[in-house]
Amino acid sequence: MQEQKRNAWNWGFSEGAENWNGRLAMIGFSAAVIIELVSGQGLLHFWGLM
Repeated sequence: MQEQKRNAWNWGFSEGAENWNGRLAMIGFSAAVIIELVSGQGLLHFWGLM
């Protein structure tokens, strides 16, 4: 029962929100690394910001 509560999508400061924040941060970091490896440019250069 506790495992389902931790994975629930809850708004505010909760264990579930902390888990989702970490998961989304890992996805974003992985996407940035993949873009850099594929394009040969940094993320800001890829978007044309620098």
